[in-house]
Formats: sequence, C-alpha cells, structure tokens
Amino acid sequence: MTLPSHARIVVIGGGIIGCSTAYHLARDHRAEVVLLEQGRLTSGSTWHAAGLVGQLRSSAAITRVLKYSVELYKGLAAETGLETGWKMTGCLRLATNADRWTEYKRLATTARSFGMEMHLIPADEVKRMWPLMEVSDLVGASWLPTDGQASPSDITQSLAKGARMHGARIFEGVRVTGFRMAGDRITHVETDQGAIACETGVNCAGQWARQVGAMAGINVPLQAVRHQYIVTGKVPGLAGDAPTLRDPDRRTYFKEEVGGLVMGGYEPNPQPLSTGDIPNDWQFHLFEDDYDHFEQHLVQAIARVPALSEVGVKQMINGPESFTPDGNFILGRAAECANMFVGAGFNAFGIASGGGAGWVLADWVIRGEAPLDLWSVDIRRFSGLHRDRDWVSARTCEAYGKHYTIAYPHEEYTSGRPRIVSPLYERLKRHGAVFGSKLGWERPNWFAPEGVEPRDLYAMGRQNWFHHVGAEHRHVREAVGIFDQSSFAKYEVTGPDAARALNHVCAGDVAKAPGRLTYTQLLNSRGGIEADLTVARLAEDRFYIVTGTGFRAHDLAWIAEHLPEGDVAIRDVTEDWGVLSLMGPKARDVLARVTDADVSNEGFPFGHVREIEVAGARVRALRITYVGELGWELHVPLDATGAIFDALMAAGAGEGVRPVGYRAIESLRLEKGYRAWSADITPADTPFEAGLGWAVKLNRNTDFIGRAALEALAGQVPAKRLAGFTIDDPAAVLVGRETILRDGEAVGYLTSGGHGYTVGKSVGYGYVRHTGGVTDDFLMSGRYELVVANEVFAAEIGLAPFYDPGNLRVRA
Repeated sequence: MTLPSHARIVVIGGGIIGCSTAYHLARDHRAEVVLLEQGRLTSGSTWHAAGLVGQLRSSAAITRVLKYSVELYKGLAAETGLETGWKMTGCLRLATNADRWTEYKRLATTARSFGMEMHLIPADEVKRMWPLMEVSDLVGASWLPTDGQASPSDITQSLAKGARMHGARIFEGVRVTGFRMAGDRITHVETDQGAIACETGVNCAGQWARQVGAMAGINVPLQAVRHQYIVTGKVPGLAGDAPTLRDPDRRTYFKEEVGGLVMGGYEPNPQPLSTGDIPNDWQFHLFEDDYDHFEQHLVQAIARVPALSEVGVKQMINGPESFTPDGNFILGRAAECANMFVGAGFNAFGIASGGGAGWVLADWVIRGEAPLDLWSVDIRRFSGLHRDRDWVSARTCEAYGKHYTIAYPHEEYTSGRPRIVSPLYERLKRHGAVFGSKLGWERPNWFAPEGVEPRDLYAMGRQNWFHHVGAEHRHVREAVGIFDQSSFAKYEVTGPDAARALNHVCAGDVAKAPGRLTYTQLLNSRGGIEADLTVARLAEDRFYIVTGTGFRAHDLAWIAEHLPEGDVAIRDVTEDWGVLSLMGPKARDVLARVTDADVSNEGFPFGHVREIEVAGARVRALRITYVGELGWELHVPLDATGAIFDALMAAGAGEGVRPVGYRAIESLRLEKGYRAWSADITPADTPFEAGLGWAVKLNRNTDFIGRAALEALAGQVPAKRLAGFTIDDPAAVLVGRETILRDGEAVGYLTSGGHGYTVGKSVGYGYVRHTGGVTDDFLMSGRYELVVANEVFAAEIGLAPFYDPGNLRVRA
C-alpha cells in the first residue's frame, strides 16, 4: 500500500496508545487519520506488557480514563470480531502493616468519592479467595472487583481493526525520519518511504517518543528501564479466575495465565538503559534473563505463594519499558510545537490506560483542549530542566522504585537535588529550613527550631513538622514573616496591543490603569479554569504576570497560543527576579524602615503595584496576599535578593520577623478560602462553580475566551459548587479526596485539605454536587459529614472564609 501524500492527522506508533488514538479519532470524530508503525503493530513494549488492568488513581479524571478503558475492552470484541483477552477477575492489594492499611482506608474513601467499588477485607477472606497464598503476615487487603487483565497484543490488534473499520489507514514498516517545519508548526512528516503533508502530528512512539519528539524540537522526558517478569508452568490448585494480585510490601504482582502465574515486581534498584537513543531495530527486543537481579522478587514471591517453589519457569521477559520522572504518563500538545501532540511514557500501565488515553487524546487533538482535568499527565507540567537526560534518568529511577512504596502525604523526591536554588538557599539553611522541591527549585517547606533535626519524618497521621508549622502560621497571623517565593514563574507582556490582547485571554479586566493589579483566571472554551494568575500593569504597554512554580511551561504556552494577532510579545523572566513575600499585621512597620516610599494604605492601597527602592535596589512591590494578612510580594532583582532579605530581617528584629515555609502558606490560605489551581479549581470547573464569578468581566462589553460559555451559564443554578468544611475532631487528618456526605448521601469529595491553626480545626474544600442545582439554601440546609480514611466525622460547612478578622487587614 502506497503512502498518501497528505493526511489531516498522522499518528506515529502502532502500540496500544497509537492504535487507540487512531481508533477514537476515526470512530468519534470521523477524522482522516494515517497511522505509521516502523515495525509491526504492538512492537516496542506493548507486545511484552504483563496486561494487568487497574482503575483507581488519586485523580478523579485519570480514574475516569482507566474506567473507560475497562468499558471499552468489555465491548470491543463485539464491534471488531477480534477478542481482547479481557477478564474481569478483580484485584487484591495486600497490606502487611498499619501504614499500608491506613493507605488502603484512604484509597477506599477515594474509590467511594469517585464512584468505584472497593472493599477492605480481612486475611481469612483473602485466603478464601486465593487459597494458595500465605496470609499469616497480612493485616488485610483491598478488593476492587471490576479490575482485571487482558492480552495487550490482542487489544491492540482489535483497536487497529476498529480504526480501519472507521476509515483510518495503517501502514507498517514505515519509519519516521524527521519533520518539515514552518516556524513552530509541522507541515510534513518525513519517512523512509516519502513525506506526508499533515495538519497535526500525534507522537505515540513509545520508547522512541523522546527521539521522535526531538526531531521537531520537542522534549519528551522519558527513561527506559529494564522491567522483568516470569511466566511459570501450571500451578496445581490455581483457579482460572483467580484475582490479579498486588503485594506492594513485597514489591510484587501476580496474574493467572493458562494455569500458571505471571509474576513481576518493582525493585528499589532498577536498571535504566543508557540516556542515549533507543536503537530503531528494537521493535521486539528483549534482554538476556537476569535472575541475579530478579532474585529479590522471586524470594518475596515464593514467601507469598509457596507453591511457586515447586513449579518451573517457562519464560522470563526482560524488556525495556518507558517511565517518567514523576510516575505519571504524558499526554497533550507540546509547548514547543503548535500542532504536535504526545501520548507516551505509560510507566508499565499502558494497557490499563490505553483505551481511555486514546479517547481523551483524540478529543484533545480535535478540539485543542483537554476534555477532562488532565493536568497530572499534561506534557506541559515539565520544563527546561527535563531536557537534562541524566537528571531525568535519576529521578525516573527513583519514581520507579517508589511504584509500590507507601504513598505518604507530603513525601518529597530526593534524587537530583539541589538543582535550582534561590540566592537565599544557604541563609535559609542556617535558619533550619527543611526544603521541598518544585520543578527543580528548592523551596523551604518549614523551619526546624533550635535542637530539632531539620528533616521530614513521614507518617500517615500528624507528621513531625505539624506543631512547628503551626508556630510559623501563628507568627504570620500575629506579627510578620518572610516567604522566599523566588520560584514563582514570571512573564512580561509588552507592545502597543498588549492590553487588548491580554484582555482577550484573561477572564478578568486587566486593562486597568498602570499601577494596578488584577487576579484573573484564564478560561477554556467551556468556561473551565485553565490557569489563575496575577497581572500587574506596569505601563500602558507593559504587563508583569506571576503564576505558580509548577505551571511555568503550561501557563506561558497557553497565553502565547491564545494571544490574538497584533503588536504584542510575551517573554519568560522567571530567573530575572527573586520574590520575598513580607506578610503579617506588622509588615508595613518593617517595610517602612527599609524604603523611603509611602507604604501607607492611602499611598499604597491593596491591589496596586509600585516600584520602590529597598537596600539600594529597585523593587517591584505588589500589594497582594495569599495568606489573608497585610503584606507585599517584593519582586527584586535576583542578585539583590540576599541583601534585601538581610535588610528586612534587620529592620524587623523588633517585631520578631522570621522566615516561613510553604506548609504554613497552605494552612494560611485554607483558612482564608483562597483557591489552589490544579486542586480546588481546574479546567473542569467554572468560576461560577468555584465562587469566583466576581473576578469575571461579564458586565463589560469585552470579548474573552470562555465568555460565550459563561454567558450561557449565567443565571442558572450550578449543579456543583465549591464549599469549605471544618472538623473539630483532632483525629481527622485531611489530605484531599475525602468523601462529602450530606444527610448521609455522598455528594462530592474534598479537593484539598489540611489544618487551620488559627481556627483550631481541620479545614477542607470540595464541590457539593446535586443534579437539581446547588443553591445557598441547599448547601446550608444539609447535615454534613466527611469520610476520612473510611471513618465518618461530623463536619460543618462554610461559604465564607473560616478566618476573617473583620477589620479587613489586607486592605489597611
């Protein structure tokens, strides 16, 4: 079959992700699709995948993606005539210690929040379900009855046939060799058999996705790791419908296959491949059996299933699998190329994800927007840091080693650190800083007092920093603290058309007079919140934008792609500016001692920006707060950050000024009800639902992205609304995804949670859902409880900030 000279969409890669994407593009969108596979379909890693299909994740959207996969696999054979090997065996996850059991209780709560069935069962019930198992060390197990297993190759072939049935054209034995580009757009996909002109490219090249992306200037941060499993001979007494089994405390997994077992695991000392390119001829490549490395899994597996010691090994599979630095897969439009999408890096759960990932990626390609809140897998969560292959390899190996470890709240990665530090790093260490890391930046999470070891001790309950963060929190409420927030992402938008262009992108009115600040959201066409940020107008033709550290690539690309044509430009200036946030009721007293500028409320009102001089440097001072107290963000030339910090510390000695960390910021903002993007507000939530309608300029005759969607919703009672909740019981530790009960009925789940030290309660936020609409009366007339780690606690709802001193200090 001859390659066409043109196709609307070219999908690169014929594994399960590529075939699923082509299938959904053709079936759901009737798109003209060509799929190119350099070898044969399933080559790469699909053909040797173990085939376990689980569904529950910590994200509601990703859980929905995985649930869709199961529903698709159930019915695909009826559509295409090709079997998929799907068996809904259910899955047992074993727990051998109290922390793991608490993790499962939280997962059971999450499952309930997401509408999934999950049960916690005792050891004797586990033995009944899996008689060959040794259960003497078990606390219990979780049971997900709708999980299962499938044949990766069979599913892929079935998807490929379905794609062809709906008009897609699939070409095997065609290698992509490059791209023709016009600016930041692909115009042609070049292959060893000719070029194909296209409107959109979709890189689903699996372990080759990194080097395929590099041909178009795109970074796809993957690291291939040798992943091994064995296939045993028949195991006497093993039922054909035995549940799949995950034994994370022993780092192993099992599934039944033709009377025997498939068994593998995730070791803490993985074997990465080199950081160089994957050879093109590795379509069906396996490495030599490595029983020395695999022995750690065999020992644990035999202890769990003693019958394994009596059966032979039919085959060992030792193949390359692509993993990512954070353990989440990669989807979406690349920041570097306007018409290239990526679906890769599935961390050995590509079969579980394949059906759903192809569904959402196809929709993303056609509409230009993610159909769900897919931030956790969005390729734009990465930055220039992730072009460093050695760093990516080290971090990916750490993520691989954590695949089955207990997921402690607030746990930090340790590899590749420190990578990016502010000029205050050494100063803050001397103050006892315990650092976390965000997109490579070292940021102080909390400060250990004299005599306290400066490190995190992870636990499922209150952690060792709890009371120390409380002291920092109270200090900001009562006196004044300094936060090093230099890692904020920062951009400048300039040009005669800058105001008009930004007002088109932003939902809020940013075209205010120079010297004004605007908190605003960026919306998608559905009215969902794609980002929220602060825009400072410095001059008629110059704006300064500040957003969260982790959203740097995402927000920059979103703004750049949506700026209308005109004389306007955007530039990333993150490394030009350090940020010192001076917050607390005594902040003005301290600031006044280091500047000659008028910092009175009359001279420097809330919501304004001024250029002032501090310690001999010109500083952009933004009168704004994320903690609910009087304060300023001082954006200072990076090389002056240390001198200005020292000046503020000296000037505030009488007020007891002290550095404060990010965990205090979180507790302070929770009490005040400030929303956090990617948690409380996402692309799936509108400003009306999030209680942010006041920030939208619907009353102005100005068009902006998302306006049409919001106008259609205006005046309607939303079916969900964000509300706050508190729990008095100190035993309740909120971390998010706890189920919200109204009069005993599940109506939603928490999007974020923590502790409010001023109010003395656990504080959380979440959306209350009701098909008949959520009014104030509906919210306030219910009796509320929260399900926390499978236990029910009485809760109080609040529609106003839980901390409100009444005198509006943020404006005085």
